[in-house]
Amino acid sequence: MKATVDWTGNASFKATSGSGHSVQLDGPPDHGGENLGPRPMELLLMGVGGCSSFDVMSILKKSRQDVTACHAELEAERADEVPAVFTRIHLHFVVTGRNLKEKQVERAVSLSADKYCSASIMLGKAGVAITHSFEIRESE
Repeated sequence: MKATVDWTGNASFKATSGSGHSVQLDGPPDHGGENLGPRPMELLLMGVGGCSSFDVMSILKKSRQDVTACHAELEAERADEVPAVFTRIHLHFVVTGRNLKEKQVERAVSLSADKYCSASIMLGKAGVAITHSFEIRESE
């Protein structure tokens, strides 16, 4: 896996993945940024959410659950001192579908957390306390 990051002025950078997709990163105005894109740590948090959501949906599809939506809400806390690393991340999944089985959703979230999500497992090994929760909503 490869990526590049190019400075585009002030506190702004263009990050490009090896697969050719780009994201504009920017710092806050008090650090010379113009708020043109997410901060790098926000992007890292979004990556954790994306990685885990991918796993949850893949597992639920394989278990033949009729999912119509999956929404992940992430909250993170950072250390007060530099480096301001993540100290805690909580992922809350809101899974919507028809006749979803709670046991299957719980299993999907657990498997992602404990076995499949490379991003959250890596951060957990680095000392970040990562927790998960979920709720199920019935499709209308």
